[in-house]
Parts: sequence; structure tokens; C-alpha cells
Amino acid sequence: MIRKEHNEFTRVQLPAALHLTRLGYDYLSATSEDIKNRDHSTNILLSIFKRQFLTFNNYASEADFEQEFENIRLELEQDDLGRSFFNRIHADSGYTYINWDNMEENTFHIALEVTCQNGEEEFRPDITVFINGLPLSYIEVKQPDAIRDGKTGIHSEKERAKLRFENKKFRRFNNITQLIAFSDNLPYDDSQGQQLQGSYYCTNASSGTKFNSFKEEQEGQVQSSLSSLTEEMIDLVLTDVNRFALKSQVEFRTNLDPASPCNSFLTSLYQKERLFFMLRYGLVYVEERDEHDQIQLQKHAMRYPQYFATKAIERGLEEGMKKGVIWHTQGSGKTALAFFNIRYLRDFYAKRGVVPQFYFVVDRLDLADQAYKEFSKRGLKVKRINKPSELNQIQDQHHVSVVNIQKFKESSDLTDHSGYDLNRQNIYFIDEAHRSYNEKGSYLPNLYNADKEAVKIALTGTPLIATKADGKTKETAVTTRDIFGDYIHKYYYNQSIADGFTLRLMREDIETSYKETLQAVHEEIQKGSIEKKEIFAHPRYVSPMLDFILDDFTRAREILFGDQSIGGMVVCDSSEQARELHKQLEDRRKAGLTSFTSTLILHDAGDKEYKKEEVDKFKDGLIDFVIVYSMLLTGFDAPRLKRLYLGRKIKAHNLLQTLTRVNRPYKDYAFGYVIDFADISKEFDKTNKAYLEELNREYQAALTEEDGDNPFGTIFYHLSSPSRYLTKNILSSIVKIRKLFYFGLKFSVKS
Repeated sequence: MIRKEHNEFTRVQLPAALHLTRLGYDYLSATSEDIKNRDHSTNILLSIFKRQFLTFNNYASEADFEQEFENIRLELEQDDLGRSFFNRIHADSGYTYINWDNMEENTFHIALEVTCQNGEEEFRPDITVFINGLPLSYIEVKQPDAIRDGKTGIHSEKERAKLRFENKKFRRFNNITQLIAFSDNLPYDDSQGQQLQGSYYCTNASSGTKFNSFKEEQEGQVQSSLSSLTEEMIDLVLTDVNRFALKSQVEFRTNLDPASPCNSFLTSLYQKERLFFMLRYGLVYVEERDEHDQIQLQKHAMRYPQYFATKAIERGLEEGMKKGVIWHTQGSGKTALAFFNIRYLRDFYAKRGVVPQFYFVVDRLDLADQAYKEFSKRGLKVKRINKPSELNQIQDQHHVSVVNIQKFKESSDLTDHSGYDLNRQNIYFIDEAHRSYNEKGSYLPNLYNADKEAVKIALTGTPLIATKADGKTKETAVTTRDIFGDYIHKYYYNQSIADGFTLRLMREDIETSYKETLQAVHEEIQKGSIEKKEIFAHPRYVSPMLDFILDDFTRAREILFGDQSIGGMVVCDSSEQARELHKQLEDRRKAGLTSFTSTLILHDAGDKEYKKEEVDKFKDGLIDFVIVYSMLLTGFDAPRLKRLYLGRKIKAHNLLQTLTRVNRPYKDYAFGYVIDFADISKEFDKTNKAYLEELNREYQAALTEEDGDNPFGTIFYHLSSPSRYLTKNILSSIVKIRKLFYFGLKFSVKS
């Protein structure tokens, strides 16, 4: 049966299978009746599946089972990424396939190299995981340091997975599989987010898929759930694969260690409670639109920071929490996090006899449109609240209501006046909580007073931190924590970049001769009586600025990226400069001097519908540049935006928000680029220092209560259980965040 290289088999595959038995999975021999008598077209273990089905549905007959099984076979042939089957196992068919409420009523099995075959084509996952006889997951392992076709084992597995997903012969096997894991039993080396080695998970996809790392934050807790690995189990498996001689080999025994990279990963993801959570709440179908405006179905898996944030919210609610802050860096998926929590917290409250009502609160109309779209394409029924009176209505027919903060008036009252004897709980996810939600302003108090018993969860990548000129925090300042409460969960820049969810940024100084040209123009214009703002918007100042931008962008597309699809954003010093820059670019385009197109997005330029259409055109690649002054600097997601021309000084959290407009992953690019007209280095260092001090204070305060005079030596061991990952990454964030940007790099443009 086994056709593996000796090293791969002994170092990863067998130790991984044996480790899964520590987690409570039953091992099935290749010669067992369950494996031999499986349905070969789906790899469903018929005897186990039938027994569990008739147990869960004791009113069903043998004929009912046969009909349901045939329905499953037909559904798995559909070109829907397995959505019909997914809905079926989540009880949409009227029958129960998995007892989601009582995990122990289900069966968990593993088997080695169960062949997935259709005609002449086949593949053999190294380890298949069965729940109630359904092959819902598989694990592929690679020999450490293996190179195939010039790629590491993990990179080659990505290519193999892509080919499998695209092969229609494997559709049934792809559609029934919910979670796929890959490991080479090496520590993570995710340099620049490239995922060179380590352990990853994903779900099936129409073509390629995103590999997700899983970095444990509750190590002590999950390790304590392991049972012992008996010599009898080792003997059973080694005898089954005819490799009993391995038992005495040092390499084999070493790789049985529960703390090995692969085994640690399996503990994190395949602990039964975790796997159940991921299968029930952590997978979602997303209806995206392609360049031809056709719906393209995707399937996403919950990321590990979203999982730990969700569980942290759960713990807080169990302890009576009414408000708190999720500090997750920009681009890390906060709207998706809200979606997963809406799905999970519905059941959380239902178990307590509470009817939850969810609101997603924004402070801009374009963000309301964006949130409505993001929730809708994930299958939620979304209510867009357009007027204050709608806030007082019960929203039972919707999963979530999207509302602008300005809709909350002094008269708003969101307490239950339905007259029904229902225990309701309103939950607000407050987006971009670093911005205009001023505690002393006119809107936030209205939200608080509308329902004082509501749960309020603030989402931000850059919490407000007030600082003095020396960078030290002012104790009297109003910060995000003052308004919204303590941090529930944190996920910072270096983690997101290492995990490949966001890109590192490259800062480029403008070329020296161009600086000299601008300075000369500045001095000549300044001889007259003219204000600084007018100088920067003067046609003679803007013209060489535009020369540089067009020349730079041309070279970036042709040489740096070799890609005509990337887009650029110009952040101007004033709205007047933005208008002049847009005018000159359009004049050149009309004169045939350039083919680049642009759009001008200002508060007073065009109505809401015009701005929305222009922004959508830019996102779709129909416009090359978006020119702005203060709009679109936060909350604007356009993955193709890879070159940011920064023409004004921006401070504090607004600077970080602006810079990260170019940090979204796009194709295989490792960087987003910031072309610095404004010399932001000092302001970035000051802002970065403030956030590092905030991290430092957070952990120091949490530790001091327990660990006295040793605030850093064992801080993460005592904080939410020992965690090698947190120790390595959060401590290193205090010295490495600075490295998220490369400063001082010059990009020459020759005339």
C-alpha cells in the first residue's frame, strides 16, 4: 500500500497518524472491512455512515438511507464546490448526518492512503479523516527540505492541490472534502509571507486556494487534551503497514514527540472540538464577481486569529462583558471576523434562550455599502437601515443590520417593545473604531443610550493612542480603550505579514534631481505673495510632480511588476492640488501625451452615486489612478492598488491607515509601495513607537498581577497558557515592527 520515500514516511506520515490517535481518532487498517467495502466513487465508509445515519434518524428506514445516499452521490457531482453537500450536512435536508450538539455521539476515524480514483486518474491523500464515515478532511505530508521541480515541498503541494481542484475527474472527492492540511514537519519560515515551509490548512477551491498557517495561542490548554500513545497502538499501526522494524529507530521515536512542528499543528487544528468548530462555523461560501461580472463561487476557511478572537469574545460574554476592542491589523479580515461571529453567536445565545440581534455600525456611506456587499455575498440576509425610525423595528427576518452611526438620534430606543416574552440581546460590531466615534460627540452617546444593555465590540487596526511630543502616553487622553473598553484580542502587523494576509511595505524616496526641480519651482513661486497651499497647487509645481508620477508608474508597470493591471493612488497636499493634478493628467490624456486614466475623489466632487461608480471602476481595473486628498484613506480595499504616491504629511493612526491601502495581497507580489513626497520617516517612527509602547503596557500590566518583578521573562507562559508562538512573535514585535517598512530606498527615474 505505502509507496512513500522512507524519510517522509518515518518522519512525518506515520508519526502524524499516531499522533491523531492521541487526539481520540480511531485507526482503520487498509485491510479492514470498512475501508475495503467503502463506496469507491466518494470514499464514504458505507457501514459506519449507515449505522450513524440510522442512529441519528431513528425514524428513517433502510430505503430512506439508500435514497439519501444516492442524493449525496448526485450532489457531489455538481459544479458548486460542494455547497449542496455542505448544506446537507448542516441539516438543510431534514436529516441529521452529524450531531453538532453532542460531539461524542459522532465517530472519528483515520486511514492511510485511501485511494481517490475515477477511471484512470487517482490520488492518495496521506491521511484521510472520517467523521461518521464521511471523508471530510485529509492531510498531506512532505519530507522535510524536499525539493520538487525547484520548489519546496509546501510550494509543490500548492501546485498539486491546484491541479486536483481543477480536475473534474476528482469533483466528488473535492466536493466532499471540507478541510485539507499540509505539513513538512518543519517550523514556520514564512519570510515575506511566502510560506516556504511549515504546516498549513485550506479548503477546496475552484482553482488555487489560500494556505493558512495555524499558530497556537492556547498551547497549554490544547496540549493537556492529549491522551497517551500506547505501545499497543504503535505496534498495531506499524504491523499494519509492515514496518515494525521502525519501532526501534531513533528518528521514528523522535518524531513521535507531541511537540514536533507537524504534531503541534495537528493538535491545534484536529483536536476534536477545534475541528468541529471549523467544520460548523469556520467555512463559508462567497459569491465574488469576476472581471466579466459573472458570479464566481469561492470557499473560505476561518483564519486562526479570527478563531482565537471569536473564542475570546465568547469567554468575555460568558464573564458578563458588555464592550471591548478587537485590535486586528488592517487587511486581516475584520468584516469576515464579524460574519463568523454572527454565525457563531446566534447559536451561543440560542443555547441560553436569548434571541440575538446584530448590527454592523460604520461611519461612512461607502463603508455601509461595502459591508452590505461583504455580508450578502457570504449568504447573510442583510438589512440596510436607511432612516432612524427603522432602528426601532425588530429585525428578526435579517441576520444583520448595517447602519451608519449618524442614524442614531437622541430619541432612538432599541430596547424590546414587541410585547412578546422574548429575551433579546443587541450586539453591535463597530467598524473602524479609531475614527469619529467621539465619546463627547453627538452620535456615540446616542448609540449607548439607545440600548444600555447592548454588547458593543469595536473593530480597529489602529486604536487611538494619544501621545505627547516625546511619544509618551497622556493618561488624561481619550483613547479607543477609554471609549470601547479593554482589548479582547490582538493581531498586529508583523503577524499578518508573516502569515501572508497582508504585504510588507516598501518606502521609496523620490529621485534627487526631481526634488531639486520641485524645490526650484517652490522658491521661484514663493517670490510672490502666495500661501504654501497655493504653491503646492500651482500648475508649475504640479506639472513636474505629475511628470515624476507618470514616469514612475510606467516603469513600475513595465519593469518592477511587469503587470499592466496594478493601480496607483495619489494622496495630495490639498483638494486644490488634487484638482490641478487631475486636470493636468486629463489634459495630457486628451492631447495624446499619455494613455493613463484617473478619477478624482473629493468630498465636494460629484454625488454619492458618481463616487461609488468611479471607485468600482478603479477596483475593477478600468481606471489607472485614483486622486484624493482626505477620502479613501481608511477602509478602502482594492488589492490591485500597489503604488501609493504620498504628497502630504499625515499623522498618528491616520498615517498607518493610509500606508496600508497598498498592503492587500495581489497575485504573488511581496510588497506594496509608498512613494514618499512628504518625508514621513519621523512621523512613522513616532507613531510606531507609540503602538509598541501600547503593546508593551498591555502585556506588562497583564503580567504584573502574577509575576511581580519579572515582566518579560515568562509573561506569555502565564498569559492565556504558555505559548511559544506568542513568546516569539509578540516579544519580537517590540523590536521587529520597525522592519515592516523598508526605509531610505531610492528609485531613480531617468529622463
